[in-house]
Order: sequence, then C-alpha cells, then structure tokens
Amino acid sequence: MKATKNYLAVDMGASSGRLIAGRFDGEHLELEELYRFENAPVKMTGMLYWDLPGLWQHVQNGLQIAGAKYDGGITSVGVDTWGVDFALLDRNGRFLSNPVCYRDERTDGVMEQLLQDVPRSEIFQHTGLQFLQFNTLYQVLAMKQQNSPLFDVAESFLMMPDVFHYLLSGEKSNEFTNATTTQMFNPVTNDWAFPLLDKLGIPSKFLGKVSPPGTVLGTLRKELAESACLPDTKIILPGSHDTASAVMAVPVEADGGSWAYVSLGTWALMGIESPKPLLHDTVSELNFTNEGGVGNTMRVLKNICGLWLLQECRRIWNTERRHQQLEPYSWDDMSRMTQQAVPQVSFIDPDAREFLGPTNMPKAIADYCRRTGQKVPETQGEILRCALDSIALKFHQVLEMCEQIGGASIDTIHIVGGGTKNRQLCQTAANLCKRRVLTGPIEATAIGNIMVQAIAAGDVRDIAEARQIVRASFDIIEFLPEN
Repeated sequence: MKATKNYLAVDMGASSGRLIAGRFDGEHLELEELYRFENAPVKMTGMLYWDLPGLWQHVQNGLQIAGAKYDGGITSVGVDTWGVDFALLDRNGRFLSNPVCYRDERTDGVMEQLLQDVPRSEIFQHTGLQFLQFNTLYQVLAMKQQNSPLFDVAESFLMMPDVFHYLLSGEKSNEFTNATTTQMFNPVTNDWAFPLLDKLGIPSKFLGKVSPPGTVLGTLRKELAESACLPDTKIILPGSHDTASAVMAVPVEADGGSWAYVSLGTWALMGIESPKPLLHDTVSELNFTNEGGVGNTMRVLKNICGLWLLQECRRIWNTERRHQQLEPYSWDDMSRMTQQAVPQVSFIDPDAREFLGPTNMPKAIADYCRRTGQKVPETQGEILRCALDSIALKFHQVLEMCEQIGGASIDTIHIVGGGTKNRQLCQTAANLCKRRVLTGPIEATAIGNIMVQAIAAGDVRDIAEARQIVRASFDIIEFLPEN
C-alpha cells in the first residue's frame, strides 16, 4: 500500500481560478477545492489587461490555506491557465507590463493584414495552428505595428502559466503545451518557428528553451515556502495549457475504440489525440489546430465558442435585475428557462465575430437570427435554447471534420470539464451528433494537472495508468442519442 500523497493544482481560467488539492493513495484520487477567486480583465488607458498582481495574491492566499490544511505535506504544485496571453520581463526579471487580455481590440485586422503579405499555407506549415485573431502571433505583430518600446528592453517571454511558475520557483521556462498555442512554435522541429519570426521581423531574443510537461523546476521560493509552511514542495510543469491537462484526464480505455474529446467551459475545445502533428491541406482548410499534449502527443482540435454565450446572457440579465432590485438568475433558473423553450428553432454560428465580445449578448443572438432570416428568439428561454442548440450543432459539424482529418469514424465523444454540469447541452450533443456521449470528470483540468505531477514524482507509471485511475475515481455519465 502506497503512502498517500498530496498534490496541488492551480487551475486558472479566464473568468475564475481555483487551488485544488489532490489526495492520491496509489489507486484513487480525491479532490478538495481549497480556494476560489474571480478573474476578469481590467480596462486601463484604452487597453484590456489581466490583473497580474491581484491574481498572484490569490495564488499566495491559496498556498497558505494549503500549507495550513495539510501541515506542509504538499508534494508539488503545478499551474495551468488559458493560452495565447503572455508577459515580457526585463533583464532583472521584472515585469514590464501587466499581460494584455486576448479579447483586447489591438489585434483587430492584424491577421487579415498579414495574410495579404504571407500565404496562409506558409504560416500553417511553419506552425500547424488554426487562424484566430487573438493568437499570440497577432498580439506580437500588433505591438510591432504600434512600435512598442517593450521590445527594446524585453529579455524574457513567459506565457501565463510560465509567469506563475516563475513567481513560484524563480525559474523561467516556456512549457511545451502552452507554447504551441502561440502560432510562433513549429510542432515538427519542436522549437520556436524562428524562420517565420525572422521573416515577419519579430524579435526572438526573449524566447526561451521549451520544456515538456513533467519537468521539475525546483522547489518553492524560500520566502513563499516559509510563509505558507511548505518547506519541501516542488514546482512541476503539468500540461500548463488547461485543455492539455483536461485531455490528459479523459477517462478513455486502452481499447475504447475511436473517440473525440470536448473540453467544455467558456470555450469548447473539440478534437482528437494524435501521436504526431497533422499538417495536410485538409487540416488547414478546416482551420484545425495542432497543439501540444502530454506524453509526446498532439491535440488536433478546433476552438469553439462554448458556454461564453450563456455566461454573457446571464451577466446581462443579472445586471438588469440588480438595477430592478431583483434576485439574480441562478444556473438552475437558466436551465428551467431553456427547458421550457422549443428546441431547434433558430441557430447561430457560435464562432461568428459578433459573439467574441459583444456589449449585449442576448441582442447579438437575436440580431443574428433576424439578419439570417430565421425566427427571432424573443423570450429569455428561447435565446438560451438557440445558444445551446447552436453549440451542440457546432459539435456535430466539428465531429464530421474530426472524422475527415483522422480518416476514421468516431464512436464516442468524451466531454470533460465544468460544462458537463449542463446536462441539457450534453444530451443535445448526443442527439445532434448521433453518438454516445460520456461526460466527466467535471474537474478534468485539475485532475490532469495533478496526474502529470504524480507521473513526474514516480507515483503513476504513465498516461494509460493515469486514465485508469481517473475512471476508478470519478463518476462518468452516459448520454445516448434520443429520437
């Protein structure tokens, strides 16, 4: 019987973050959420920034709670976040600016302008990444166009999870899975796409060595270890892109047939796992992306606008209700309203540009239906039903694309992440995709983060064993297609 060990995942999304402890006895994993905090960008001087000092304070708060709860017995800590966003540091290791949020308008038109000068196929062959206007490449090009003085003094480039690993350990690293989200990384050479960057006039002096998931950076900084009472806690790189950690935790069996995954939250990342990058023309034409996974795998996937549609509707309506001094809508209220509406009446394209950051999401959904000659959803339930059905229909479309690029039919869709709590969406996905849908675990990102730490510590043999542990430790719910 192995001794129980405690691991700590800092799981930070674009709207909230958590510190989750994992107690592992060698066969089963149990989770405990120790600390939760909100995360939202802040607009200053016309730009949308992440509040890095505030986020770092929350991480420190969570560490102190973990140290007190487990009496210093935390084996290691790993951080996962969203992709594409970054910070630049000077030669003294000081941050030059708060990181800019990917929803900032500075990248408007940058991608389109680049594609007038450089063929799309050339960029894809260098990077294997799908074309999204907020990719790191276009953020950096926007800085270049604006003659940013930061380039003159920047000595280090850190993606968001790299930032927190640096603050925790004092060691700078560029973790593989997040580096692959930049459209500045070549998945074939397994290094930065230096020829492309040189052609575009983008400085590469600050790009560091890329480290794989499972790399041990060292131990917690001395002052942090003392304040949190965590004297021997190591810092281990998980799949630091949150989707890489989530896919790590997909509870697929070794002989489970062909499968696709959806990591469902604010965004829905849908794709297949591949032992190598797929760079053929069909992948490019369908705008799929090759992002790094754990264990020398690639996540060949497509970004889909997920529960952001519903989250923004709820935010708008609850703002109105606060002004009216009414109780805010809960997610259960939203579910009831959706259930009362007739399904599959109107559809939107969740990835249309008008849904990236509208000031009023319900109005944007209604306007889209009006513009495309469909029945316009009027009630709140009809708007939510339209959004939910549209996400599920997008899953159906992307599933067909996955089968096309992978060259095989797919039997099962695994949906993991917090979005699995929306059972209406999971059932609708099964109905429209005409496939068996298995949902869970809910906390897939934190679980995948912790399992990579356990592999690095020698407590779990490999990914296959880690997925077996996930199946044994957490509930998996099956949804079958209805008529």
